[in-house]
Amino acid sequence: MPKLIFVRQYISLVILLFSGALSLVGQSFTLASWNISNLGKTKTGQEIWAMATIISLYDIVGIQEVVGKDPAGAKAVARIVDQLNRMGSSWDYRVSDPTRSTSGHISERYAYIWRKSKVTHLRSGLDGKLAATVNREPFWLEIRVKGFDRPIWLTNFHSRPHDQEPELEIAQLVSYPSRAGDQPLILLGDWNLDEDHAVWQPFYVLGYAPAVRNTPTTLKRKCKDGDYRNHSIDNLYYPANKLEMTGSGFTDFVNGDCENLPLLRHLSDHLPVWGEFSPLVQQP
Repeated sequence: MPKLIFVRQYISLVILLFSGALSLVGQSFTLASWNISNLGKTKTGQEIWAMATIISLYDIVGIQEVVGKDPAGAKAVARIVDQLNRMGSSWDYRVSDPTRSTSGHISERYAYIWRKSKVTHLRSGLDGKLAATVNREPFWLEIRVKGFDRPIWLTNFHSRPHDQEPELEIAQLVSYPSRAGDQPLILLGDWNLDEDHAVWQPFYVLGYAPAVRNTPTTLKRKCKDGDYRNHSIDNLYYPANKLEMTGSGFTDFVNGDCENLPLLRHLSDHLPVWGEFSPLVQQP
């Protein structure tokens, strides 16, 4: 029965979201950020298939909460990519080393998964400069995207919980745009605070904008009057002075199915958030 539930949920999901989320032509690419809760050996084959189905909607996905020191986390990412490669396209990925947690017990990994026809990997790594001052140092990726005249930088970050002042960590990323130079840099992740927090103001001054606004992306444990989404904390922050965002949203894999919410929360307690980006056309 669980497998039948997943087949119904995710095949319908692809039909509903394919036209709005995936771009394979023209000078654009789709980027998603997804906190996949406890991605490791506890994920079943059905869940790996479901996650691959969702990820296949996009050109590149940054993932948070891959299990850290246990190699099962990296193996789970490899299982997702293997499933993606069985779906007809060619995919590649990178998994970070375990983060060097400042608290000593919340180390995790990050991952990027991308469509090889759109994206070429150049460089990647954890930001060791922040290892002593944040709980989980960011994982950056430099890529070349088909149709873009310069490389693009991505920074994947999972900040500390909302009751531990995540803004103190996020404020340390304000130097990242200058470190990227002329190359566009997109910040993505689970920020544990929303886009209206004052910590984002210095980024907005630099020309950054959030991909979504007022968009709850975490899942409640129970539905109440049909409402199952909570907390606007997952987002992409992109340089609007260097990239044009041609679409954005979130992938609601619950799709109103409150009856199966507990089952779907085991897949993840966060919904992916995405944006589609094109080169910025300079006005004459």
